[in-house]
Amino acid sequence: MQFIKKEMDDYRILLRNVPSLVITLFVVSVIMMNLLANKELISVKYFALDCGFPLSWISFLCMDMICKRFGPRAAAKISILALVINLAATLIFKLMSLTPGMWGEYYSTGMTEVNTALNATFGGTWYVVMGSSIAMLAAAICNSFINQAVAKRLTYSGYKAFAMRSFISTGIAQFVDNLTFALIVSYHFFGWSAAQVLMCSVTGAVAELLCEVIFSPFGYRVSNRWDEENVGKQYLDYAFAK
Repeated sequence: MQFIKKEMDDYRILLRNVPSLVITLFVVSVIMMNLLANKELISVKYFALDCGFPLSWISFLCMDMICKRFGPRAAAKISILALVINLAATLIFKLMSLTPGMWGEYYSTGMTEVNTALNATFGGTWYVVMGSSIAMLAAAICNSFINQAVAKRLTYSGYKAFAMRSFISTGIAQFVDNLTFALIVSYHFFGWSAAQVLMCSVTGAVAELLCEVIFSPFGYRVSNRWDEENVGKQYLDYAFAK
């Protein structure tokens, strides 16, 4: 009980100190990319991306920014919060898909198949939800602690250091995310071969990493501003005192 109380206190102070806009972007990006993952963006023999890909870099960049200022445990905890909210949103989507009402698109087309397809899309499938949740949790923990481990070994600072720790941790974590999901879902339920699982995990991670490379200067400027304005001092003092 004492451990749970301490963790709840930690969460309460953390959520009060991490800028709300970053948490909002993190949570919304997770919900949207899991929903958009129902539609493929590119699909060729050894390369496949879903429509959640254009948003995946946002959650990882948010994690890197939080990790730089608040540490890996804080980034992991915000990731778990986003996962819980995403699961709650998925449950709501599922319950609403079971209601007898019709989607607006049904009245535009007059086709019950459209209504059925939308219910299936928003309602989700249990193994997709399970796979994406496990993959996200594994990737979030991996990203946060690799980011911090790399930072401790760097002998330089500035944007070069931020980029190095972000690119290495994001590249590995994105691969872990893709591989975990592919092994749980694509390999067992979609009939992918081992070669497809591995190649799509690698190529997807590279493509997602390129997006973070483009937007990392923005993340660096924001996290630097947090340092200058002493954002999150209450949580940092509390975490250090523990």
